[in-house]
Amino acid sequence: MSSVYFDHNATTRIDDAVLDAMLPYFQQEFGNASSRHGYGIQARRAIDQARRQVAEAVGVQPVQVIFTSGGSEANNLFIRGAADNLKPGHLFISAIEHPCVLKPAQALSRRSGEPWNLQQFCVDPAGRVDVEAAGLALQQHPPRLVSVMLANNETGVIQNVAAIAEMARVHGAYIHTDAIQGLGKIPVDFAALNVHAMTLSAHKINGPKGAAALIVDKRLLLKPLIYGGGHENGLRSGTENVPAIVGFGVACSLAQARTAETTHHVSGLRDRLETGLIGMGATIFGREATRIPNTCYFALPEIEGDTLVVKLDKAGFAVAAGAACSSVNPGQSHVLGAMQVDPMLARCAVRVSLGRDNTMQQIDDFLHATQRIVTELKQMSSLSFQ
Repeated sequence: MSSVYFDHNATTRIDDAVLDAMLPYFQQEFGNASSRHGYGIQARRAIDQARRQVAEAVGVQPVQVIFTSGGSEANNLFIRGAADNLKPGHLFISAIEHPCVLKPAQALSRRSGEPWNLQQFCVDPAGRVDVEAAGLALQQHPPRLVSVMLANNETGVIQNVAAIAEMARVHGAYIHTDAIQGLGKIPVDFAALNVHAMTLSAHKINGPKGAAALIVDKRLLLKPLIYGGGHENGLRSGTENVPAIVGFGVACSLAQARTAETTHHVSGLRDRLETGLIGMGATIFGREATRIPNTCYFALPEIEGDTLVVKLDKAGFAVAAGAACSSVNPGQSHVLGAMQVDPMLARCAVRVSLGRDNTMQQIDDFLHATQRIVTELKQMSSLSFQ
């Protein structure tokens, strides 16, 4: 097992304070939050507290927080839930969205009867949505729904969501942003982003898997994906996962308090990392754009990403070849494809995503190991041609 974890965009270790807050709700305080007795009342109070903590982290009212089982469900709740309340029209997403936005959008475009017209905003070679081109596209095809992620999970590139939202609002569209990779790494403010809905997830900010939220404008009308007892203001039925929700709330409070410190720390680590990688001849994807501070997506020419990931794992470093959520579908990253990266170079892509517990010594050790592995692989390649 790898001893150094460099894959924080995939998931994070639960913080000790988060785990401590969760533990009582597995045994001592195990009540169903819909029950009227003391156990249920205690569970409801815990959920209400967590809702306040999540709301405070992004500057909204607690009533705007709809808890879900994960970011994928929250993104689907917006895309499908909003679409089911509207007459079909133009649906815009960026070309670099996570599959849990891309796939439901594609499903709407293939729907029998009255399908939606799916359009994609292009990105430049640095991975940024072209805001000017987006404005022209919105004028040509007035939208009903728009979804643009705040920060890309592979490159870390931050998008100008507020500018796109301003243009989309002129047409009366609903706007959503997947802000999962932004929270805890950069300040995230719902009002400043000018959106109607925003997705957050616990396990990216040292919280538990199985808890996320869709933050909604009070005027946004959605139809639920899951019907039943009318939980979460009727938008997400099902007995609440109280321990995970409690952990999500604490993780949001910690992330809010630590953002500036974390940003400073991981920025220094990434600068050291990228200086070393560039010295080896690496290409850093998205380097010309503003990025979340913990993410480095690089390629060493002629060194296949999958091979390097396996070799680094054996050397004690856990990194990723692109997005963990796409690991069941091997092939070129659609994000790098949208950035018009040469397919041969895209095959070499490796993502390092840092966390607050990583150290400068780990960066130096990683660079040493990478240099050694690259040298060995090139020697093997050279011998194979002799």
